[in-house]
Amino acid sequence: MIAFDEALQAALDLGRPLGSESVTLDEAFDRVLAAPAKAQQGSPLTDVSAMDGYAVRDADLGAHEVTLRLAGESRAGQTAVDRLEPGSCLRIFTGAPVPEGADRVVIQEEVARQGDAVVFRGLDGGKTHIRKAGSDFQAGDILVDAGSVLDAPRLVALAAADLGEVEVYRRPRVRLIATGDEIREPGAGGRGVPDSVSFGVAALVRAWGGEVVGRERHGDDLPTLERAAAAALDDADVVVVTGGASVGERDLARAMFAPSGLSLLVDKVAMKPGKPVWIGRCGDRIVVGLPGNPTSAMVTARLLLAPLVAGMAGRDAQGANQWRTEPLAADLPCCGDRETFVRAARLEKGINPLVDQDAAAQAPLAHCDVLLRRLPGAAAKAAGEPVLALTF
Repeated sequence: MIAFDEALQAALDLGRPLGSESVTLDEAFDRVLAAPAKAQQGSPLTDVSAMDGYAVRDADLGAHEVTLRLAGESRAGQTAVDRLEPGSCLRIFTGAPVPEGADRVVIQEEVARQGDAVVFRGLDGGKTHIRKAGSDFQAGDILVDAGSVLDAPRLVALAAADLGEVEVYRRPRVRLIATGDEIREPGAGGRGVPDSVSFGVAALVRAWGGEVVGRERHGDDLPTLERAAAAALDDADVVVVTGGASVGERDLARAMFAPSGLSLLVDKVAMKPGKPVWIGRCGDRIVVGLPGNPTSAMVTARLLLAPLVAGMAGRDAQGANQWRTEPLAADLPCCGDRETFVRAARLEKGINPLVDQDAAAQAPLAHCDVLLRRLPGAAAKAAGEPVLALTF
């Protein structure tokens, strides 16, 4: 049995990017850039108007009122004239190209129009209301750095830069196997226990950048489990097995991978909950064994599986376990002889430890969004004192 920090380091060491692939912008949301994204063209491509109004030449305006001839209009993507001649003006709308020769756009509220004649009160300086070509960005500019997670705003910038595809890190393919004679599909009714753990673990994998390629459940039959393990290892980068991660003749989670050459890297961790968790390798595949108790499984998955998946997806694996010091909203009892991760809820006044800390309890998970880290033998803390907290 090893310490939590040692187990975490093992997960971090395994969490290396898997390589990259090119995807379209439609497929790029929440992916991680593997190379800097450079603009293919500048923006705007030409000088464009920043307001609705009239494009004019400064030379045609003076200190006093002047009337100019209307030469047409310019809308986004099209214009009536390419060059503005002396004595004329052009009706122009926001985002429309500004013709050559124009020095500014006078906003429509400051002019009076009489048919094809437009009356200007006179030049008073101030803003030109023209966005110059390339003022936003220019061709070749790096808009998004490698390692960035592509969210909605970043996708807007990439599309504006005329990028149809981007190079992103490959998402780790994760297959989940839930074991136990007692588990069944939720909603099926009848005897047995609804399989809840695999749904939570699948959601966590997706949240940290992984791709769930399969989720299955099997009873405690070793030949069946061995075949399931071999098939999972054939098409997944990571196989997560839940249940049977303790001792006893019916605990087959490790045995099912023995024919595939399982080599253990982490064998039980001095933590509560989640002591039975283990991590191993079968060739170049990674296998993670989570406890069968739902809370134990979710806590260990958040602490060890999340940074592993994040790192493989090109994300900040260290950031997946970023602990912050926050105040307690209620008293916290002393810790036992094992490092303990307390389930808690973040309130406006601080972190509130949940009353029910049973490793098999599932209802408290509906109210849990924080884990508190307590070192072995840590003294009790009173409300208002600082505590290490991690978003669950």
